[in-house]
Amino acid sequence: MKRDVRVALDYAFKKGFQIHPEVIEILGGMEIENVDKVLKDIMQEKLRDGDFHISGSDLVRYLGLEIDEDIPTKHEILFDCTARLTMPVGVEGFSSLFKSRFKKLKSIMEQRPESKNLRNISNIQGTSEKDIYICGLVNEKTIKDNTFKLTLEDMTGTIEGFVAEPARETLKGLFLDQFVMVKVDRRGDDIRFIEIIQPDIPLHTSNHADNEVYAVLLSDLHIGSKYFMEREFREFLDWLASPDSYALKVRFVLVAGDIIDGVGVFPNQDKELVEKTTHKQLEKASELFSLIPDYIKVFISPGNHDPGRRALPQPAIPRDSAPNLWNKKNIFMLGNPALLSINSVKILMFHGQSIDDIVKGVTGMEYSHPADVMKGILRVRHLSPIFGSQTPIAPENEDLLVIEDIPDVFHAGHVHVTELDVYKGIKVINSGAWQRQTPFQLSVGQIPTPGIAVLFNLKTHQILLRNFLE
Repeated sequence: MKRDVRVALDYAFKKGFQIHPEVIEILGGMEIENVDKVLKDIMQEKLRDGDFHISGSDLVRYLGLEIDEDIPTKHEILFDCTARLTMPVGVEGFSSLFKSRFKKLKSIMEQRPESKNLRNISNIQGTSEKDIYICGLVNEKTIKDNTFKLTLEDMTGTIEGFVAEPARETLKGLFLDQFVMVKVDRRGDDIRFIEIIQPDIPLHTSNHADNEVYAVLLSDLHIGSKYFMEREFREFLDWLASPDSYALKVRFVLVAGDIIDGVGVFPNQDKELVEKTTHKQLEKASELFSLIPDYIKVFISPGNHDPGRRALPQPAIPRDSAPNLWNKKNIFMLGNPALLSINSVKILMFHGQSIDDIVKGVTGMEYSHPADVMKGILRVRHLSPIFGSQTPIAPENEDLLVIEDIPDVFHAGHVHVTELDVYKGIKVINSGAWQRQTPFQLSVGQIPTPGIAVLFNLKTHQILLRNFLE
């Protein structure tokens, strides 16, 4: 117990007051200036009525910590992939998927002034035009010794060119299968790309809420795993329902996937489980989420450990798998990805499976710095650009992973590392995990930062980290 709290309580006891344990709990869990004055003021008020009992409600009333029912909690689900999934079969589906990707990203690129000189790949064969551009998906890139080459593919064909000096740094950071526009310098049969332009995000002016309201961003609980930090998570839930001045302003909780650890996700997983079935794990999840006060809206999207389709985009966790979550009035089950507006602030939720592909495929990207990968994702305007690597992508008619609507906040998880950044006015947040370091993470040297709740102020966009491991 803090010294100033102990001294103030001793004074109250000596004056004959009985103190409810809730008072001690509140004082111990909050930073309150001049605790001595707070208790003396309450005691003076109580003495007028001849009352020698100080309850938690007395303290809450004095500190102005009652729940403000007038705080707005407006939300709108702007995009949820769940209702738009079609799942065509085979080659036809993948053909439709990449045509959709190309058309959507070309439409974004056509907003740039350089696009007035844009040509199809098939139309530049033998041309003598200058200052022409082509666009396409990155088919191959070669960086070897002093050779820098790039192969692009559009709807009309493919083209290979040498990348000139000014564009070589950009080439190094490109993802396979991403969309780019290049400036072409053609001299006979010699084709050079002298500029590489990515779709990117324009400088963004964010939306702000009118009131002081917080959203808590979480991911990767892994309920059911023996490494799930249940004690710390319950402490977080207790705090969320407490009269803490920040907790009282929380009206939204956003969970970006891997609610449970799942079953059969990786070899010998059963040895790491305390709950051996998906059903039991989701029952536990429902029990824990039911402890969140009803006035707080909870949005849950799936990750690669949750039940349902593993390929991106993922529909919401099936209703028959988690009926208790679906039936709670303050819980909203979404797909992965999802875009929602809460009190006018747009938040893009994505579990982040594609971070694996990007870290493995691009020099300089690291699991320890997921925000760098997320900024790269914003630059290419696609949530999972690399096809055929570790992350499965479903053969949909429409590519629902293109980032068409620019968010104010980009929220992801997956790598169990809490990291914050800003990219062109967009808050980039990876919300870490609630699972201790696993044997696999230990074997590959991954160091998680679990047990941290990310508090996002929807009015000021200030971010606070509350560490429940401390």
